[in-house]
Amino acid sequence: MPEFLEHFEPLARNYDVLFSDVWGVVHNGVAAYGPACEALTRFRARGGTVVLLTNAPRPGIAVQRILDRLGVPHDTYDAITSSGDVTRGIVERRLVDRVFHLGPERDHSIFTGLDVRFTPLESADYVVCSGLFDDTVETPDSYRDMLAAMRARSLFMVCANPDIVVERGDALVYCAGALADAYAALGGEVLYCGKPHPPIYQAAMATARVARGGVAVPLGRALAIGDSVRTDLKGATAFGLDSLFVTSGIHAEEYGGRDTPDLEALDAIFAAGGVMPKAVMRGLRW
Repeated sequence: MPEFLEHFEPLARNYDVLFSDVWGVVHNGVAAYGPACEALTRFRARGGTVVLLTNAPRPGIAVQRILDRLGVPHDTYDAITSSGDVTRGIVERRLVDRVFHLGPERDHSIFTGLDVRFTPLESADYVVCSGLFDDTVETPDSYRDMLAAMRARSLFMVCANPDIVVERGDALVYCAGALADAYAALGGEVLYCGKPHPPIYQAAMATARVARGGVAVPLGRALAIGDSVRTDLKGATAFGLDSLFVTSGIHAEEYGGRDTPDLEALDAIFAAGGVMPKAVMRGLRW
């Protein structure tokens, strides 16, 4: 069982770089978590580098605008690496192909400035999935017929956000990962651009190196922080990074709640996921 910490500072001494999840660690989709922002700011004040690592299906600059609205100070982080950035890189390499965008209009910033050939599903060469069209009322089951039609044409899907659900205030809403997993279950080919898959970690390491003036970051001096076993912890473990698990996110009710987590239930979740974080906290706090 990993150590349960009330304060981050003792653990922070062992690392030069933090790859921090955003939604569930830094904010809950409605407002910033003040103590978490303060902890990241203090880490940077000591000379550390903070890269926000998010499965948001939009470029980092668009993520920053959202963080501004939620009250996350710029001093909280050095840079942002998003699955939207990784997705955009793939789209740039396929500009000759016709694409169907499966997702809400707010995610269209993935394509800003690119000469993308948008088309209806019936004539598309591949699909970029950034989420549900309306995640306030729809579920993956709403897309059963569309996914079957995609599979019938053997369309390749680029998943811009491997998260299955995220918190929006006190509610959980479905993300692109839920649709991508459903499509993969039908036998469809899916490329996942975010956590827990390697491309976003490779991009984050490159981002951290730039932020540190070209100095490479040894894996052993970087710590991943997140609230999801499936994405944050599994991705960090597979990439060779240490991790810190925050219990105040999407798994909270599985182990007794945000404020009083059941440590035995936590241990069982980690064992089932094949992961073991360095430590656990209720919420990031210096």
